[in-house]
Amino acid sequence: MNVRMAFLTRAAAVAIAAAAAFLPGAVAMAEQVDMNVGEQPGHVPTPEENQLSGAFERQEVFFRTTEAPGTIIIDSKNRFLYLVQPDNRALRYGIGVGRDGFQWQGVEKISRKQEWPDWRPPPEMIERQPYLPRFMAGGPGNPLGPRAMYLGKTVYRIHGTNQPQTIGHAVSSGCFRLVDDDIVDLYDRVPVGTKVVIKQAVAL
Repeated sequence: MNVRMAFLTRAAAVAIAAAAAFLPGAVAMAEQVDMNVGEQPGHVPTPEENQLSGAFERQEVFFRTTEAPGTIIIDSKNRFLYLVQPDNRALRYGIGVGRDGFQWQGVEKISRKQEWPDWRPPPEMIERQPYLPRFMAGGPGNPLGPRAMYLGKTVYRIHGTNQPQTIGHAVSSGCFRLVDDDIVDLYDRVPVGTKVVIKQAVAL
């Protein structure tokens, strides 16, 4: 291949790559590749990493619902968890949700709460990520973070995370994750028995 032909080939490749970057879904595909990296037991995020901004920062918002104050409503599509307040208000938290094939919906209650929960990856997760430990005691660096709230008799939880960069993304095996400060805040606000409504999308 002569120099001129090699130059044209490289230029064409660059042009194709640039065009692909703007195709519908290209960003989502790249995000999925980047975010679907599995758990990282032992990583301890910095306070700066745990600080969310913009839409995913914890905030009070207008929220109209027929559910009673104190109810948790999870909007999987938009990656938000709402804690219903009186007078058409809610506390909104940014969350990470289940990736494709692991998202679900339904109504549960918080059946148990745990500070600094131990982590036992289920067999399905170990099969996908055989390098994971079979058990990890609660503490900094634990993928469940500082708090966990168990949903009914399911294997799913609302919990913290040592990967704050995954908030706003679909990465988990069906659980709902919040940054450390947010899961502690939510944990302190809701008792065992709290109703949790999980939806694919919430109409505001």
